[in-house]
Amino acid sequence: MKILNHRQIIQKIQRLAIEILENNYGVSEIILAGVNNNGMTFARLLMPELEAQAGSTAIRLTHIRLNPAEPLSQPVVVGMQLSELEGKTIIVTDDVGNTGRTLFYACKPLLEVLPHKVEMAVLVDRKHKSFPVKVDYVGLSLATTLREHIDVQLKDTNDFAAYLHERL
Repeated sequence: MKILNHRQIIQKIQRLAIEILENNYGVSEIILAGVNNNGMTFARLLMPELEAQAGSTAIRLTHIRLNPAEPLSQPVVVGMQLSELEGKTIIVTDDVGNTGRTLFYACKPLLEVLPHKVEMAVLVDRKHKSFPVKVDYVGLSLATTLREHIDVQLKDTNDFAAYLHERL
């Protein structure tokens, strides 16, 4: 079942950009840190919306890479030097917030520096968190069952969509 169509996703991204800038008014720099592929794609879609309205706030983009199935199996890698994150506002982005585990472990390297602020942004958030993660910016919040799966399609397409599927 389609839960978001292309137009709705674009509208949500525009609204999220406004919310991020409102909550970070006066900040000199915001770093969007996309988690793996889908989180990075979401960050890339947010970036021009933020830049269009950011005024003097610089918007930078980086990635966070980890194995969501086994987050302790290899180090979490950030695409910029950790020292560049010192004192900065960091928005960790992902397409879907499920149990919170991926977002939780994505923040692990950020504990080695002292950022100004760390916030989370997801396009679709599910309500059954198992980890102490609060998502600050949410496009769509859903109460789902554990058997349901959300598939967000943002890559290389002009037909973005989000689907809710029942796992068999």
